[in-house]
Amino acid sequence: MKGKYRITVQNKRIRYDFEIKRNITIIRGDSATGKTVLVDMVREYYENETKSGVALQCSKRCVVLEGKGWQTQLASFKDSIVFIDEISEFVSSKEFAADIQKTDNYYIIVTRESLSALPYSVNEVYGIKNSGKYGSLKQTYNELYQLYGQDDFTCVVKPELLLTEDSNSGFQFFNTVCKERRIDCASAKGKSNIFSYLTKHKKGKVLVIADGGAFGSEMDKLMKLLDIREDIVLYLPESFEWLILNSGIIQDSEIPLILEAPYDYLESSEYLSWERYFTALIVKKTQGTYLQYNKRVLNKVYLQTEVSDKILKSMENISLSWKDSSDS
Repeated sequence: MKGKYRITVQNKRIRYDFEIKRNITIIRGDSATGKTVLVDMVREYYENETKSGVALQCSKRCVVLEGKGWQTQLASFKDSIVFIDEISEFVSSKEFAADIQKTDNYYIIVTRESLSALPYSVNEVYGIKNSGKYGSLKQTYNELYQLYGQDDFTCVVKPELLLTEDSNSGFQFFNTVCKERRIDCASAKGKSNIFSYLTKHKKGKVLVIADGGAFGSEMDKLMKLLDIREDIVLYLPESFEWLILNSGIIQDSEIPLILEAPYDYLESSEYLSWERYFTALIVKKTQGTYLQYNKRVLNKVYLQTEVSDKILKSMENISLSWKDSSDS
């Protein structure tokens, strides 16, 4: 499935109207916020259509996945928008994460938990805002490509320590850049390790750079940490590969169009997250060129000043400037 879809669900008492554009959307919130009501209404319409008293409008079929037979149900759903309520414990299992890998559906998951097995975006975590009889989704964690923290985001961030998510090409790039500029750089060796790293390291301004396209499960605990730590800033582009594509280094007329609306190009049955798609895209666009990209080992071309400067320039409000020796 590709594209973005508007979904309107209503009965005589309440109306929900929202749009989704990725294959995994998370709806969070406490009790009595209308999450379960939304799924119930979709279920009623799916089972009884207009006789249910529910009106549902969407260009794709909307269904509910639930119960012990969820795997059999899932196998029968094709090109659909699948709603899953928080009472469905299977949603946090590795089996579920594996089974949806190659499906061509979009998933809307209602949960209070952080689903670490699923690579969902920080930009697709929502709460439900009720206003009278009208219910709409509101983003929980603001927009992608934002700086998170207690800083004034109009100010330039100058970190003393840069922490990356893993040790692949992204870390290799930033580690080299930071060494040249006398800034400390470290790898958390996995997104699930970022929180523990930050709780153990409490000196100096820390800039965390992680793949926002698959970082949603880590946000809840990190946002709570940021509430008490003013020295941490999160910078969450889709991925390091997205940063390169967005920098304009690769001359290709299709890339700006893709970055403007990835959902029109990304087939959900091939890529569970946008982060994975952008990795495949940059590999394809640079194959056989001097910019040929490898996620595991960084092509040294990306460390050349004229190339690295373009990547750094595309990182709005981030300044990896020389660290004055007097600050050491």
